[in-house]
Amino acid sequence: GATTPRTLVYDHPNITAAAHWLLGELLGTPDGAAPAPAPAARRDEPLAIVGVGLRMPGGAHDLDSLWQVLAEGRDTVGEIPADRFDIDAYYDPAPDTDGTTYVRHGSFLDDVATFDAAFFGISPREADPMDPQHRLLLEAAWNSLESAGIRPGDLRETRTGVFVGAGAGEYAAHRAGTPDTYTLTGSLQSFNAGRLSYHLGLQGPALSVDTACSSSLVALHLAAEALRGGECDLALAGGVQVLADPGSFVALSRSHALAPDGRSKTFSAEADGYGRGEGVGLVAVMRLSDALAADREILGVIRAGAVNHDGASSGITAPNGTSQQQVIRAALHSAGLTPTDVDYVECHGTGTPLGDPIEVQALAAVYGQGRDAATALRLGTAKSVIGHLESAAGIAGVCKVLAALRHGALPAAVHSTPRNPNIAWDELPVRVVDEATPWERGDRVRRAGVSSFGISGTNAHVVLEEAPARRSAVPVTTAGRDEAAVREQAARWADWLEAHPAALLAGVAATAARHRTHFDHRAAVVATSVVEAVAGLRGVATGEPPGEVVFVYPGQGSQWTSMGRALLAESAVFAETVAACEAALGRYTDWSLSAVLRGD
Repeated sequence: GATTPRTLVYDHPNITAAAHWLLGELLGTPDGAAPAPAPAARRDEPLAIVGVGLRMPGGAHDLDSLWQVLAEGRDTVGEIPADRFDIDAYYDPAPDTDGTTYVRHGSFLDDVATFDAAFFGISPREADPMDPQHRLLLEAAWNSLESAGIRPGDLRETRTGVFVGAGAGEYAAHRAGTPDTYTLTGSLQSFNAGRLSYHLGLQGPALSVDTACSSSLVALHLAAEALRGGECDLALAGGVQVLADPGSFVALSRSHALAPDGRSKTFSAEADGYGRGEGVGLVAVMRLSDALAADREILGVIRAGAVNHDGASSGITAPNGTSQQQVIRAALHSAGLTPTDVDYVECHGTGTPLGDPIEVQALAAVYGQGRDAATALRLGTAKSVIGHLESAAGIAGVCKVLAALRHGALPAAVHSTPRNPNIAWDELPVRVVDEATPWERGDRVRRAGVSSFGISGTNAHVVLEEAPARRSAVPVTTAGRDEAAVREQAARWADWLEAHPAALLAGVAATAARHRTHFDHRAAVVATSVVEAVAGLRGVATGEPPGEVVFVYPGQGSQWTSMGRALLAESAVFAETVAACEAALGRYTDWSLSAVLRGD
């Protein structure tokens, strides 16, 4: 018999893995070979965002619903929910009363306590002390992968990395009772990333990042570096924020950092602090070359990014405009771009009297080069709508840009007037997006910068651009038990596409082909755009006869004797065309084209 090591159940923690090891020992082919080396990647290779999972204020649960929240300028501010803490016990409108906060509003998620623990194989006892941030991350990771067309179960034992930005979990302080083992695993910051890798079986790097407000954008930058360096082939990157403890409200109130009404008024003379918010966002990222080879739908491209620190500035929490300029220049240099190659910047834009002027001046100093009033850099921020998500703020900005690229427009800023008088708006080549502005695909590649600056001094800037243009035709399929059912489903697909004109057609086609039951009666519409798909599906729904198929040749050169005999005999058009060709060739050849086709 075989002797097994005492560590077997830890080295191979399930029946399948243990059986595989035992079989290898018995056959003399031991397991544990080194993994295949990662594919070589250029250090400047662009990266593709292929999936997004998110939950943000206003009911946003994907890019399209986030777009609706931003495009409407929806008011997401509400009173601090009772299940977070009793705000009445801490509220005092006087800004300097010890132990209190002058804020009772913010942008909160609905029902953060609900969690399908069994879905992730987590027991009720383990789930109870688990920080809601962990729960939100698990759900967002799953949704991000599924939106990319990747089955999460297929990633087990793959070189997939996890990079998560998050601050100190507040849920543990919120819970009563004696701490136990699950309290530890449910609250430690390192488990934000580690839990995702564990439950999904991922074996790439797993990093939890805390640089305060810049955490999630720094996490995305680290993911990009790991992909380019070959440490992983796919990465989940982003951040999360849940406000569960009054202590942070009290501390921020003492520094007068918060807006009393819970709203960020970025770029405005009425800016009086930032409005806090909750949310989670994770993006699935691959090397662009891998995404194209795998025919993934690409939501956006990361050209480059950079991270730095303010150094010994005027104060440890004070912003440093010079450092902001440096990190933006570094990102542009890494991307090989000039300042005028970028159309828009999603600003950090917290809506503070000090921070906004410093940031706008830094943006103008870098991106303003070579611009005038007609080509001014456009500015905006999601914070004025969904609040400052702190650790998740950077990824919220990335998601906003992805939504804008998809919908071909930049949403209008809110709460931004009257303008901050400490910014020389008439002298700087920048302008706030005051009204919804078209941003459609054209001859110029659409690009945007995203900034995120941490209160502890760590700055990040990432340059995004639209996906490469691809007009490959895809088949949108419908199926039913009879012809009437096929027509009905075609009508439903057409209705849905008309209501979602920014839908990714390849994703729709993949869903219809792979995730729907294929009944005996089927129809397919081949299209290169949503408009074409709707027209074709309407034709199926109304019973419009399809065009006749003429002749289809593969074009790769195979032929056989007499391959044209039947066509010559049965198709007058074909016979007439061959005769015309034969007459043209007759002056140069001593053989008969029609005789060759008939096999004579």
